[in-house]
Amino acid sequence: MSHDLAGDDLPVFDLVGIGFGPSNLAMAIALTEYNATAGMERAVTAHFLERQPRFGWHRGMLIEDATMQVSFLKDLVTLRNPASEFSFLCYLQSKDRLVDFINHKSLFPLRVEFHDYFEWAAAKVDDLVTYGHEVVEVRPVVRDGAIVYLDVTARQTGSGETVSYRARNVLVATGLLPHLPEGVSASARVWHNRDLLFRAAELPVDAPARFVVVGAGQSAAETVAHLHDRFPQAEVCAVFARYGYSPADDSPFANRIFDPAAVDDYFAAPSEIKQRLMAYHGNTNYAVVDMDLIEDLYARLYREKVLGAERLRIFNTARLAQLSETPTGVRTVVESLVTGEQTELDADAVVFATGYRAADPLRLLPGVEPYCHRDAQGRPRIGRDYRVTTSPELRCGVYLQGATEHTHGITSSLLSNTALRVGEILQSVIDKGRPDVAAHAAVEEVSAAR
Repeated sequence: MSHDLAGDDLPVFDLVGIGFGPSNLAMAIALTEYNATAGMERAVTAHFLERQPRFGWHRGMLIEDATMQVSFLKDLVTLRNPASEFSFLCYLQSKDRLVDFINHKSLFPLRVEFHDYFEWAAAKVDDLVTYGHEVVEVRPVVRDGAIVYLDVTARQTGSGETVSYRARNVLVATGLLPHLPEGVSASARVWHNRDLLFRAAELPVDAPARFVVVGAGQSAAETVAHLHDRFPQAEVCAVFARYGYSPADDSPFANRIFDPAAVDDYFAAPSEIKQRLMAYHGNTNYAVVDMDLIEDLYARLYREKVLGAERLRIFNTARLAQLSETPTGVRTVVESLVTGEQTELDADAVVFATGYRAADPLRLLPGVEPYCHRDAQGRPRIGRDYRVTTSPELRCGVYLQGATEHTHGITSSLLSNTALRVGEILQSVIDKGRPDVAAHAAVEEVSAAR
């Protein structure tokens, strides 16, 4: 337990956010709207720290014709506050595109457009965030045997200078980490799909002869389509263990798994029921592809067979058995899971669209982790309000956005419930996240009574 009282002159924030992607951006908006009517005494003070130099959300996959997979109504605010000036519809109005969007008759905007909406919203709360600062330490501050504050230290990119913020609560929303298979390391020729646009832009359009894309989900299919379009002379080989791309279940009843009420149901369900629900409805989100894209890729494949010029090749029921970089590219061996037959493919680049994994958020807080409770599987114990269950001596709140799938269900890292989730977290901070303020108020009340 840290007893370092240095920095006692630091201003105290009710909430310090670690990371500033869409989740903590939504929180900044919720705070702004709350404070606009709360008055000075009830206002919640907050600041957010983001290691990127500016707001960015999966920039490497902002393919120009890719669309969102959730309705525009599941934006940063609408489910929490339909009258918000931070809504996607208000964004469209500000860009003079509201009527055009209505005429388009689509619930699913272009991904580049939704990213622009995020940037527009982030600019409106720019005073609450410091970019280019990576959090490197969260240290407990002890008073009378209790941890009453957390000092969050961030290092500025480039200069290496550090700055500290004192918090009554921290909100961790650092996003997901790109996953590569064991033994595979990213390089100039071996990519995770998150870097697709950046890496592809470095290659001359007429130079690559072959790409290998590993994965069977939406990002894998989008990567295959993009490379097939961008490099008209190149062969694109898709490698996956399934027989074919599986369509996402976006039917109305199945989509109820993303409803706010489903979070309550999932949280209250026994462990074995949680596992069943994930097994039943994983095909709404994981390793599945929009039907329109599946049909588009199949049409390309068939068209090329008719024309006798097959650039799109599908290696289904297969795995990437070997990978080694050479002076001129990447040598791969694709193995059939059915026959064991091996095919050697020399590629200019291999793209792994193998998903993301949630980092253990408590590992980011080594000074705080000993006071945080875990379940039998080593996962953080989390309350319905997304607050980590902690030992009594830790009076501060540790809240999570993400890494809560085991307690709150499939929407943990998705946009579907972001607007409502931040409202619930904010209410928890208001209700119980300022113990030192409550204690001070109680002392003043006693003094006044005397």
